[in-house]
Amino acid sequence: MAHYRSALPQLEGELFLTDGGIETTLVFHEGIALPDFAAFVLLNYPDGQDALRRYFRAYCAIASHHGTGLILESPTWRANPDWARQLGFTPQGLATANRQAIALLQGLRDERAGGRAPMVISGCVGPRGDGYVADEAMDEEQARHYHSEQVELFAETSADLVSALTMNYVEEAVGIALAARDARMPVVISFTVETDGRLPTGQSLQAAIEQVDAATSGYPAYYMINCAHPDHFESVLTPGSGWVQRIRGLRANASRRSHAELNEATTLDSGDPEELGALYARLRQRLPQINVMGGCCGTDQRHVEEIARACKPLFHAAS
Repeated sequence: MAHYRSALPQLEGELFLTDGGIETTLVFHEGIALPDFAAFVLLNYPDGQDALRRYFRAYCAIASHHGTGLILESPTWRANPDWARQLGFTPQGLATANRQAIALLQGLRDERAGGRAPMVISGCVGPRGDGYVADEAMDEEQARHYHSEQVELFAETSADLVSALTMNYVEEAVGIALAARDARMPVVISFTVETDGRLPTGQSLQAAIEQVDAATSGYPAYYMINCAHPDHFESVLTPGSGWVQRIRGLRANASRRSHAELNEATTLDSGDPEELGALYARLRQRLPQINVMGGCCGTDQRHVEEIARACKPLFHAAS
């Protein structure tokens, strides 16, 4: 059963952590092969499920240590029909994987039952195409139809919300938000940006957020930025702007490399965890509505630990 679908606790403003870069952690630190960067394939195997539990338990421990909330993001970024077909999944197998992903997170939440801080389960929706390139773009209705099956499936589980991560063009983001509204599921939209703070399409982040809100009557619970270094977007976030106030979450890269450079890299650039924590703290001081914090490509438990250490003192919740 969903615990928080009718009232997301992160909207109350206290610090909520997320995990880091699940795919890069599993591939580069754990030595686990992920075809097409698809973590959900691990759900097919007991050893893979164990690897996912170990991964998420590390973040449960960080949140518990610092007394923060935690958003458990399902490993389903690639679990949509086109990627699943390419990976050899049947529609039934894909549906089973999405359900298993939420059930695995529910099991972790049950392990921590009675803890002081809430653990929120999010069903992760990723882009239909490449995460960095807006190729073969859909219009809003096509995106609504394409993503509706996964969103509706999450609505049948104990997921508290849906999070659309690494959105690189606005029509897909609008479609997912509309599909979530149809399914009566809270939704978070997370855009990725290039080194100039703009979407890969060249659209400004401001225009993208305002377009989604206009097309959906402001349906998203909030917005996030993911898979970009803070240096790439900090300058475009003007404190006090209405559209900036809609951004509550960050899942940044520790690497300053561009998307193109990351695509071509053969080694992992983990950046500096302590520096990343300090950059998050600086952003939180400028933009006090930001309270959902985690990482993306190249980040791991070290980065989220430093983010928690640097940012927890900036919140007013009792330790």
